[in-house]
Amino acid sequence: MSGGLVACAALLGGVAGLAALRVARRWTGRPASIRPGPAVGAVASVATGQPGRPADRGGPPAPARAAGISPSTGFGAVAGAVVGAVVFAGLAAALGGDPVLPAFLGLAAVGLVLAVVDLACLRLPDPLVGAAALVVAVGLTGAALLTGAPERLLGAVAGAALCFAAHALLALLPGSRLGFGDVKLAAVLGLPLGWLGWSPLALGLLLPHLLNGVVVLALLAAGRVCRDTPLPLGPALLAGAWLATLTP
Repeated sequence: MSGGLVACAALLGGVAGLAALRVARRWTGRPASIRPGPAVGAVASVATGQPGRPADRGGPPAPARAAGISPSTGFGAVAGAVVGAVVFAGLAAALGGDPVLPAFLGLAAVGLVLAVVDLACLRLPDPLVGAAALVVAVGLTGAALLTGAPERLLGAVAGAALCFAAHALLALLPGSRLGFGDVKLAAVLGLPLGWLGWSPLALGLLLPHLLNGVVVLALLAAGRVCRDTPLPLGPALLAGAWLATLTP
């Protein structure tokens, strides 16, 4: 692992984090600046009295109604840059000079936008999820050609199929609040996780739901949400996949 590589990735990630806030405006309908505090994104139904989470969060963009989004840009710019720098630096430290690194960084860049949009208005727009899929598919194919290991693409496809099937089953369960935007994003994240192997893939399946459970319990304990409050899963899916990538 090169310290210079990690530093360059952190700088690039900071820029990507700032850019994510600006790009997200198209999908949230307002300046996307994350406001501090535990009530982020998903508390929109409490703050506005809007109905629960849409059944399919992959459709056209909706106006931002979330309590966690503020027109103020000061904190959001700092938060976006810091999160982007940490995400990119972590990936560079874990993958080093592996030819697959650009695919993971590209996916992370789109993932930052997806996380902001989901926190803002409980949506994972299909064009953004599709862009993430294209970036990672092209990147993994290039890495397979460079390393002479095309068989690893089979693992990537298997990982995507497994993640899709598992989350589709969860979404179809009675009373499930899992949207099919989440299902599609999970399938995209299964591509790089499947490339890495079965252990990261298993962690990538488990960690998002553990992280989301901790957040839900914390918000319930703080009285910021109630049992039927819709909450975004996209950020947890992305964070879980990132942590699984960092795991040796």
